[in-house]
Amino acid sequence: MIKITDKPLSPEAVINQAKTPDSGCVATYVGLIRDNSRGKQVKSVEYRDYDGKAAERLEAIAKEVKNGFPVNSVVIYHRTGILKVGDINLVVAIGAGHRGEGLAAVARTVDLFKEKLPTVKKETYIDGTTFEGH
Repeated sequence: MIKITDKPLSPEAVINQAKTPDSGCVATYVGLIRDNSRGKQVKSVEYRDYDGKAAERLEAIAKEVKNGFPVNSVVIYHRTGILKVGDINLVVAIGAGHRGEGLAAVARTVDLFKEKLPTVKKETYIDGTTFEGH
């Protein structure tokens, strides 16, 4: 299951989506907005679904992970909008039979997310400068 939302993310809700009867674990990742980036103090980070296809890009990531790892479920929730330091921007939960496969699949999912960022990211710093990229 994939979800793009401008509402706060609940890791517990994402974990519950990933649970399957044949899973021995749900391996997770919770991404946070940190207070520094590129050597500057961060005020906020904004994520925008620039072309309305962010969910499709997340689906492609989930499919690649499902094809590459013996997992039972892949759930990715990504928050858009303006987020403050400490806010959750990404939750990945993978249901798997064993922790090794689950943890490896989570790591690959996060790597793919970073490589293929499905949204535009704009960082605003305390000094008033910004950085925008995919």
